[in-house]
Amino acid sequence: MPRAATKTSIRAPAAPRKPAQPKVVDLPNYAPAYFTWIANKLSNGASKAYLASFDVGIETWRVLVLLALHTSISASRVVKVIGMDKASVSRVFKAMQARGLVTMGLDPEDGRVRMATITPAGQELHDKILQIALERDRALMAVLAPEERQVLLSLLRRLHDNLPAVEAATAKYVALHYPHAAQRRKKSVTEE
Repeated sequence: MPRAATKTSIRAPAAPRKPAQPKVVDLPNYAPAYFTWIANKLSNGASKAYLASFDVGIETWRVLVLLALHTSISASRVVKVIGMDKASVSRVFKAMQARGLVTMGLDPEDGRVRMATITPAGQELHDKILQIALERDRALMAVLAPEERQVLLSLLRRLHDNLPAVEAATAKYVALHYPHAAQRRKKSVTEE
Protein backbone atom coordinates (compact mmCIF):
# COMPACT_ATOMS: atom_id res chain seq x y z
CA MET A 1 0.00 0.00 0.00
CA PRO A 2 1.40 3.31 -0.90
CA ARG A 3 2.32 5.51 1.90
CA ALA A 4 0.01 8.31 2.62
CA ALA A 5 1.39 11.54 1.49
CA THR A 6 2.40 13.65 4.37
CA LYS A 7 2.02 17.29 4.25
CA THR A 8 5.33 18.92 4.69
CA SER A 9 5.57 22.58 4.81
CA ILE A 10 8.42 24.06 2.99
CA ARG A 11 9.57 27.28 4.50
CA ALA A 12 11.23 29.86 2.46
CA PRO A 13 14.66 30.63 3.75
CA ALA A 14 14.65 33.50 6.22
CA ALA A 15 15.53 36.79 4.66
CA PRO A 16 18.94 37.88 5.76
CA ARG A 17 18.69 40.41 8.55
CA LYS A 18 19.78 43.84 7.68
CA PRO A 19 22.47 44.96 10.03
CA ALA A 20 21.28 47.73 12.30
CA GLN A 21 22.20 51.13 11.02
CA PRO A 22 25.03 52.45 13.11
CA LYS A 23 24.18 55.53 15.09
CA VAL A 24 26.05 58.47 13.68
CA VAL A 25 26.01 62.20 14.13
CA ASP A 26 23.68 63.94 11.72
CA LEU A 27 26.30 66.52 10.77
CA PRO A 28 24.06 68.89 8.77
CA ASN A 29 21.90 69.29 11.89
CA TYR A 30 24.57 69.09 14.61
CA ALA A 31 25.29 72.59 15.90
CA PRO A 32 28.59 71.79 17.70
CA ALA A 33 30.11 70.75 14.37
CA TYR A 34 29.38 74.13 12.84
CA PHE A 35 30.79 75.94 15.88
CA THR A 36 33.95 73.84 15.69
CA TRP A 37 34.40 74.20 11.94
CA ILE A 38 33.81 77.94 11.96
CA ALA A 39 35.99 78.53 15.03
CA ASN A 40 38.87 76.41 13.71
CA LYS A 41 38.82 77.98 10.26
CA LEU A 42 38.50 81.52 11.61
CA SER A 43 41.32 80.93 14.11
CA ASN A 44 43.63 79.39 11.52
CA GLY A 45 43.03 82.18 9.02
CA ALA A 46 43.46 84.90 11.62
CA SER A 47 46.58 83.28 13.03
CA LYS A 48 48.19 83.13 9.58
CA ALA A 49 47.38 86.80 8.94
CA TYR A 50 48.60 87.98 12.36
CA LEU A 51 51.76 85.88 12.23
CA ALA A 52 52.64 87.10 8.75
CA SER A 53 51.92 90.74 9.58
CA PHE A 54 53.04 91.06 13.21
CA ASP A 55 54.66 87.76 14.30
CA VAL A 56 51.78 87.25 16.74
CA GLY A 57 49.60 84.16 17.00
CA ILE A 58 45.90 83.94 17.73
CA GLU A 59 46.36 83.26 21.46
CA THR A 60 48.38 86.45 21.90
CA TRP A 61 45.72 88.37 20.00
CA ARG A 62 42.97 87.01 22.25
CA VAL A 63 44.87 88.10 25.35
CA LEU A 64 45.59 91.51 23.81
CA VAL A 65 41.85 91.98 23.27
CA LEU A 66 41.16 91.43 26.97
CA LEU A 67 44.07 93.63 28.02
CA ALA A 68 42.87 96.47 25.78
CA LEU A 69 39.47 96.24 27.49
CA HIS A 70 40.73 95.90 31.09
CA THR A 71 44.35 97.22 31.05
CA SER A 72 45.37 94.56 33.61
CA ILE A 73 44.22 90.96 33.87
CA SER A 74 45.15 87.76 35.70
CA ALA A 75 45.72 84.40 34.06
CA SER A 76 42.71 82.93 35.85
CA ARG A 77 40.47 85.67 34.44
CA VAL A 78 41.75 84.95 30.90
CA VAL A 79 41.03 81.25 31.47
CA LYS A 80 37.48 82.04 32.61
CA VAL A 81 36.63 84.47 29.80
CA ILE A 82 38.33 82.85 26.80
CA GLY A 83 38.50 79.21 27.85
CA MET A 84 42.24 78.85 27.25
CA ASP A 85 44.05 76.52 29.61
CA LYS A 86 46.18 78.11 32.31
CA ALA A 87 49.49 76.75 30.96
CA SER A 88 48.82 78.36 27.56
CA VAL A 89 47.97 81.69 29.20
CA SER A 90 51.17 81.53 31.23
CA ARG A 91 53.22 80.90 28.05
CA VAL A 92 51.47 83.78 26.26
CA PHE A 93 52.12 86.14 29.19
CA LYS A 94 55.82 85.19 29.22
CA ALA A 95 56.17 85.69 25.46
CA MET A 96 54.31 89.01 25.63
CA GLN A 97 56.51 90.18 28.50
CA ALA A 98 59.65 89.24 26.54
CA ARG A 99 58.39 91.39 23.63
CA GLY A 100 57.55 94.31 25.89
CA LEU A 101 53.80 94.02 25.25
CA VAL A 102 52.94 93.56 28.95
CA THR A 103 54.49 94.04 32.34
CA MET A 104 53.90 91.51 35.09
CA GLY A 105 53.21 92.41 38.70
CA LEU A 106 51.20 91.46 41.74
CA ASP A 107 47.57 92.42 42.16
CA PRO A 108 47.47 95.29 44.68
CA GLU A 109 44.26 93.84 46.16
CA ASP A 110 45.56 90.26 46.39
CA GLY A 111 49.33 89.95 46.55
CA ARG A 112 49.16 86.27 45.59
CA VAL A 113 47.74 86.94 42.11
CA ARG A 114 50.02 87.91 39.24
CA MET A 115 48.60 90.45 36.80
CA ALA A 116 49.59 91.28 33.24
CA THR A 117 49.30 94.97 32.34
CA ILE A 118 49.33 96.14 28.75
CA THR A 119 52.19 98.48 27.75
CA PRO A 120 52.01 101.26 25.15
CA ALA A 121 53.73 98.86 22.71
CA GLY A 122 51.07 96.25 23.47
CA GLN A 123 48.28 98.77 22.93
CA GLU A 124 49.84 99.89 19.63
CA LEU A 125 50.07 96.28 18.44
CA HIS A 126 46.46 95.66 19.51
CA ASP A 127 45.30 98.68 17.51
CA LYS A 128 47.08 97.47 14.36
CA ILE A 129 45.75 93.91 14.59
CA LEU A 130 42.28 95.22 15.41
CA GLN A 131 41.94 96.57 11.87
CA ILE A 132 42.50 93.10 10.38
CA ALA A 133 40.16 91.52 12.95
CA LEU A 134 37.38 93.99 12.17
CA GLU A 135 37.78 93.41 8.43
CA ARG A 136 37.52 89.65 9.00
CA ASP A 137 34.37 90.19 11.09
CA ARG A 138 32.89 92.44 8.39
CA ALA A 139 33.60 89.86 5.68
CA LEU A 140 32.20 86.99 7.78
CA MET A 141 28.97 88.80 8.59
CA ALA A 142 28.52 90.30 5.11
CA VAL A 143 26.17 87.46 4.14
CA LEU A 144 23.69 88.56 6.84
CA ALA A 145 21.26 91.45 6.84
CA PRO A 146 21.78 93.86 9.76
CA GLU A 147 18.78 92.45 11.65
CA GLU A 148 20.03 88.88 11.06
CA ARG A 149 23.40 89.87 12.48
CA GLN A 150 21.73 91.17 15.65
CA VAL A 151 19.65 88.00 15.98
CA LEU A 152 22.76 85.82 15.48
CA LEU A 153 24.75 87.74 18.10
CA SER A 154 21.83 87.51 20.54
CA LEU A 155 21.55 83.76 19.98
CA LEU A 156 25.31 83.28 20.36
CA ARG A 157 25.29 85.19 23.67
CA ARG A 158 22.42 83.01 24.93
CA LEU A 159 24.22 79.83 23.88
CA HIS A 160 27.41 81.03 25.55
CA ASP A 161 25.53 81.81 28.76
CA ASN A 162 23.99 78.33 28.62
CA LEU A 163 27.36 76.52 28.63
CA PRO A 164 27.24 75.84 32.41
CA ALA A 165 23.95 73.98 31.85
CA VAL A 166 25.62 71.93 29.10
CA GLU A 167 28.43 70.97 31.48
CA ALA A 168 25.93 70.08 34.22
CA ALA A 169 23.90 67.91 31.81
CA THR A 170 27.10 66.22 30.62
CA ALA A 171 28.20 65.49 34.19
CA LYS A 172 24.78 64.07 35.04
CA TYR A 173 24.71 61.85 31.93
CA VAL A 174 28.25 60.59 32.50
CA ALA A 175 27.55 59.88 36.19
CA LEU A 176 24.45 57.89 35.28
CA HIS A 177 25.85 55.92 32.36
CA TYR A 178 29.61 55.82 33.04
CA PRO A 179 30.15 56.12 36.81
CA HIS A 180 33.85 55.20 36.57
CA ALA A 181 34.42 58.08 34.15
CA ALA A 182 32.45 60.45 36.36
CA GLN A 183 34.84 59.74 39.23
CA ARG A 184 37.88 60.45 37.01
CA ARG A 185 36.23 63.63 35.70
CA LYS A 186 35.41 64.84 39.22
CA LYS A 187 39.01 64.18 40.32
CA SER A 188 40.50 66.10 37.35
CA VAL A 189 38.20 69.09 38.00
CA THR A 190 39.22 69.28 41.67
CA GLU A 191 42.92 69.13 40.72
CA GLU A 192 42.68 72.18 38.44
